Amino acid sequence: EEDYLKYRITSTAYLGNALDKLGIPIVKPVGGHAVYIDARAMLPHIPPNQYPGQALAIEMYRLGGIRACEIGSVMFGLQPDGSEQPAAMDLVRLAIPRRVYTQSHIDYCIECLEEVNANKHLLTGVKIDWQPPALRHFTAHFSLI
Repeated sequence: EEDYLKYRITSTAYLGNALDKLGIPIVKPVGGHAVYIDARAMLPHIPPNQYPGQALAIEMYRLGGIRACEIGSVMFGLQPDGSEQPAAMDLVRLAIPRRVYTQSHIDYCIECLEEVNANKHLLTGVKIDWQPPALRHFTAHFSLI
């Protein structure tokens, strides 16, 4: 469906452009299904070993109920020997599922992220309190530092 595909790509670009105008660092160009926020650039006061991507995702959920996915050191930092190695990037993915969100939903996300961005200096890192042996990014338990 060409019309739907155009609408979807336009909605994703709209979200990315709005965040960019707010000074929220995103990965460019914006894709067709998601916008990726560069959490490490947005929260430079939170070191990689305190998971800035997870801290941002938690705040987005706490403030606005926005569910996002950390793609960074929580997902990729645990090494086979049990040590931690920061991922190359700490991103937060704002995926836009097919046929779910309206323009008002996208605008709501933008408003919430504007508030998060205005108060980003107040965010702290997080630590892992518990993690499963594999795929920790799905079920790990965190607390604020």
